[in-house]
Amino acid sequence: MLTQDEALKEFEAASAILRGHFVLTSGLHSDTYLQCARVMMDPKRGERLCKGIADRLSKSPIMSKIDMVVSPAMGGVIVGYEVARQLGKQSIFCERVDGAFTVRRGFTFEPGTRFLMVEDVVTTGKSSNETIDCIEQRGGKVIGAACLINRSGGNPLNVPLVSLIELDIQTYTEEQLPFELAKIPAEKPGSRFLKQASGQ
Repeated sequence: MLTQDEALKEFEAASAILRGHFVLTSGLHSDTYLQCARVMMDPKRGERLCKGIADRLSKSPIMSKIDMVVSPAMGGVIVGYEVARQLGKQSIFCERVDGAFTVRRGFTFEPGTRFLMVEDVVTTGKSSNETIDCIEQRGGKVIGAACLINRSGGNPLNVPLVSLIELDIQTYTEEQLPFELAKIPAEKPGSRFLKQASGQ
């Protein structure tokens, strides 16, 4: 089974651990950004990392109850698809329309379908919980969640969470910024910010 140290080495090899001043998708500030899109650029690396998630799920009691996998767009889509492939399950995703998550693109499921929600990084859990709500409002049941990296310091979700990597990385509100971080221009690498900037 892939260890946390081995998984972190995959991120380092992909130059996917960035240092500086970042505004996370959650709106919080941090001196560290984990660019999962970069680590998933290499399909073999992505396969290894998602196998690490699948291996951990195999030891969880929820595994035998999962019918489908759901992820939030954009960050969770590739990770969710690969985890679903390794679990032999179907995969769908939720995406934002007018600021709220919805199910589109012809995705369907029966009422009572049991889902695993898969995300790339969990910080505050906002996108993950919105995805869970989106599915349950349509009659599905999210019974567990999994992610590549949990940097929340706990579990901010409403369901059990399995993670490949757990990191304790400090985050700050705008008002809490340390002086050393505040003097560095902030970057906004998250997909939600990019979409807003492009006017889409």
